[in-house]
Amino acid sequence: MANELGRMPPVILVDDEPEVLFSTQTLLKTNHISPIITMENALELIPFLENNQVGIVVLDLAMPKMNGTELLPEIVRRFPEVPVIVMTATQEVEMAVACMKEGAFDYLLKPVEKSRFVSCIQRAMEVRSLRMKVGKLTDCLFSDHLEHQSAFAGMLTQSVKMRAVFRYAEAVAVSSEPVLISGETGTGKEKMVETLHLISGRGGSLVALNVAGLDDTMFSDTLFGHRKGAFTGADQNREGMIAKAAGGTLFLDEIGDLTKSSQVKLLRLLQERKYFPLGADGYLKTDARILCATNRDLKKMMTEDEFRPDLFFRLSAHQIRLPPLRERREDIFLLVPHFLKEAADSMGKSVPMVPPELYHLLNVYDFPGNIRELRAMVFDAVAQHQTGTLSLARFRETILVAKGSKPLPPLPQDPLLSFSEKRLPTFKEAEDLLIQEAILRAKGNKSVAASLLGVTRQALNYKLRKI
Repeated sequence: MANELGRMPPVILVDDEPEVLFSTQTLLKTNHISPIITMENALELIPFLENNQVGIVVLDLAMPKMNGTELLPEIVRRFPEVPVIVMTATQEVEMAVACMKEGAFDYLLKPVEKSRFVSCIQRAMEVRSLRMKVGKLTDCLFSDHLEHQSAFAGMLTQSVKMRAVFRYAEAVAVSSEPVLISGETGTGKEKMVETLHLISGRGGSLVALNVAGLDDTMFSDTLFGHRKGAFTGADQNREGMIAKAAGGTLFLDEIGDLTKSSQVKLLRLLQERKYFPLGADGYLKTDARILCATNRDLKKMMTEDEFRPDLFFRLSAHQIRLPPLRERREDIFLLVPHFLKEAADSMGKSVPMVPPELYHLLNVYDFPGNIRELRAMVFDAVAQHQTGTLSLARFRETILVAKGSKPLPPLPQDPLLSFSEKRLPTFKEAEDLLIQEAILRAKGNKSVAASLLGVTRQALNYKLRKI
């Protein structure tokens, strides 16, 4: 049985009357609630719960062999995450109060009004889903373990911040709710989308659409598709991106550039899970999971009436912020050798030697283009490289241009040379220099750096957050 976040396990109907089971099951399926399992023998329930994940139990009280009043406290005690709805013909206030005290989610009297019953099941499903989410998030956020370590292999990091992002991403990957991924240009938003889709286990494809520059008509046509004759030139049916993402993931990039009229259409899609291809008489349904990414400040855009608040809150059921490279400088020691090898292999060259001064130089630069910019700098330097040690000239030139020709700080062999003869570093400055030198000598390996400093890795991580 599925027990993943966002995928509801089955609803179990327990009643000794076959006609009640049939009518109840039909009602739920008509309202798109599934899967459903029926049981006439109450003795089968506990063994089933022991071996399977269950979403909700709907329990009749008056049954032969084992009474529902005996089953209820047993279920609540042993399976507290499963909401139990009592549905019975017993019209006794004392019985209803007793069941609620035992932990029943709700108490319904037969014959139950159809709309009330469906509403009760939907509320119980929401509660069950929230419990699953909280449990999954708690497990992931309070542990450094990643179940899908290989899925994050394309995002090199030794940053504490990034590891926390990975754990959260793994926790929400299997949810059916949208995810809003924010971060500056070049921080790896597309790679995060690919990772989320991979971990989700969805059978459908990952379909990407960059909405920047699309007017409302083009957005609707691209996303929803059209029917033959919908407009001049529409000589055949066209399947939209949302249809291609069936059973999979739809990725909308640059969501902050979406026009106001298109925002309304996207909101309707998220709310109703329905859409109308242009020129169609009826709507189609979608089960595609929607991921969005932006490098813009959507909260600021909301205050300036450029982005709909209701759409923002729909899109941001889960939010992932990817930190810029300047907030995870320790990753430079991992990324530079990786990009050097990648560049050298692509150009048929030997991997050049890296002067230690390069890391000092890169460590004082803010990288507005983040990882993408660092990669471009390394590739450019390797393209110019001939033999021996990698030259710093191309790096210095690129950084000077980015800084508007402002002078760069010196690259001392001895960190203390950066201070004048008249001023010694403070204890804090000396500590920071010592930590940076240890990380440099350890080539970015924080465990090695911690041993060089004679502290634990946890203590070093704490100090790094203070730098």
